[in-house]
Amino acid sequence: MSANRIAVAFLAVILFAVLSGCGGSSSSSGGVTPETATVSPTTADLIGGQTQQFTTNINTNPNKLIWSVNGTPGGDSTDGTIDTNGNYTAPSAQPTAAVTITVASTSNSQLTASAMVTVIATGTVAAAPANKQVAIYTIAPPGVTTVAIQFGLDTTYGLTTSQQVSAGAAAPLATFVAGMKGNTEYHMRAVLMLPDGTTLNDVDHTFTTVGLPAAMTPQITVANPNNLTPQPGVEMLDLIEQGTLPGVTVSDLQGNVIWYYKTGGTNNNLVQPVKMLPNGHFLLVISPNSTEPPAAVPAGTLNVIREIDLGGNTIRELSMTTLNTRLAAAGFTYVGQYFHHDIAVLPNGHLVVLVNRVMQETDITGHPGVSNIIGDGLVDLDANLNPVWVWDAFDHLDVNREPEMYPDWTHANAVLYSATDGNLIVSMRHQNWLIKIDYNNGAGTGDVIWHLGYQGDFTLSGGTDPIDWFSGQHGPSFVTSTTAGSFGLTLFDNGDFRQLGTGKTCQNAGLTPCPYSTIQTMTVDETAKTATLTFLDNPGVYSLFGGNAQTLANGNVEYDQCNVPTTPVSAMVSEVTPTNPAQTVWQLSVPTANMYRAFRMPSLYPGVQW
Repeated sequence: MSANRIAVAFLAVILFAVLSGCGGSSSSSGGVTPETATVSPTTADLIGGQTQQFTTNINTNPNKLIWSVNGTPGGDSTDGTIDTNGNYTAPSAQPTAAVTITVASTSNSQLTASAMVTVIATGTVAAAPANKQVAIYTIAPPGVTTVAIQFGLDTTYGLTTSQQVSAGAAAPLATFVAGMKGNTEYHMRAVLMLPDGTTLNDVDHTFTTVGLPAAMTPQITVANPNNLTPQPGVEMLDLIEQGTLPGVTVSDLQGNVIWYYKTGGTNNNLVQPVKMLPNGHFLLVISPNSTEPPAAVPAGTLNVIREIDLGGNTIRELSMTTLNTRLAAAGFTYVGQYFHHDIAVLPNGHLVVLVNRVMQETDITGHPGVSNIIGDGLVDLDANLNPVWVWDAFDHLDVNREPEMYPDWTHANAVLYSATDGNLIVSMRHQNWLIKIDYNNGAGTGDVIWHLGYQGDFTLSGGTDPIDWFSGQHGPSFVTSTTAGSFGLTLFDNGDFRQLGTGKTCQNAGLTPCPYSTIQTMTVDETAKTATLTFLDNPGVYSLFGGNAQTLANGNVEYDQCNVPTTPVSAMVSEVTPTNPAQTVWQLSVPTANMYRAFRMPSLYPGVQW
């Protein structure tokens, strides 16, 4: 080997030794100093007061690292603090600027790395001013965020609200938390679903509800006589002639009042009905009894349709006076007297509301001279509560047909919208009929397509004609998703005007009690003109007025007996099996009250099952 080649080899050995053994080029852990510094995680989302551990590849010796928050070593109370091990604690209040976490090496100023933190101030909880059994939970995410509130008697929560979406830019988002018992401490927290898919839980908050005074609290009793499992959810009770009781009351299945609403006005006001809207608000008709003459109605009595939120705040309202003004402006000649009994919520945001008016008719069959007759109408309101279609019973029904309770001629009490064909079904108590009206989604003629009931257009099957035809009926509802052609229908048959058949009386027919009420489910075939009873339950009780029936998600049938002649008079709602005989699954009663309607809801929030 030449001298030059030996010299080159010797220099290479020396250079390797220098590069591998000189001080200051290795980390304290024996690793090679990185060329690029990193910090992990690179982003984090925190609620005020929460902590996040950050790590770095620079050096595992904390004494050779400087951790800073927005340029301040160790941070401060405004932007949050960080210790020498990279543990960051977010401030309780939301910082005014973005938070940057920085780590730097004390031995090599070129080695530095940063991470971004989004801090969301913890939420606040306060009582709703109009109903202190409802909490207002407010939180202000900096970005567009989906928020729901979990709540319950302990930190396992168990109940949840529906989701809302914040506007971002730290705009406050307030959520009503409802469904809690009175005078009880609850735990609650916001669950935030961030745009990147991250879920973030707020800290736990406590809230103690304030319930109704004893004199205003319905004395609800619940029974489960056969130890069967009821359909989950809550029970909406529409109490009428209730005195000091809240007209709108929601109970859990154990009989605890978990939400209520007082209408104001006078004791002449009735809530008929109350319905949940797709946005989670409730829609109410608040008016006098539809048969009361205006001169007998005290000043201050309401005659409105009203939308409210869960906090009891009025969102919008339409009075009959305003409606009549709008009807005239739109070119309609109809002049309404009262809103009453029902309102249908359509998929397009329209509302079809029941109204009535008094017409003078001359020489009606059996009534010579002039008669003041109360008849019903329907008004289709668009999304801005402007009238766009009107139907008047005086134009489409025979005013000489007067089976019961003349001159309260029709006494409609329910409106169903058929999504299958866009028409309307109206229950007319004093005609003992359900009638189908050509609405055609607002383009119909208003002609009556058919009459269902005694002396109507259908043949009764699965029961005895005429005794099993409904009369004085209330609260029909669809059983099937198809609502035209061949479809299922259930209703509460009050039985006020039951036809027993030629020569039959309660006594010779051996009927006790008589009259009596039934619950009916039937398949209606519009082509064959048949109504086939598939469920007929006679609980042996008579309810003079009010009531409704529905088929629940579990297949059971729930019905409301509005006016049960016990001592004292009470209201009762029952869930029963659709069997023969029916078995009682669950029952709720309220003494000294009438319950116009009662129905099972999954929860107080659309799309949420409790």
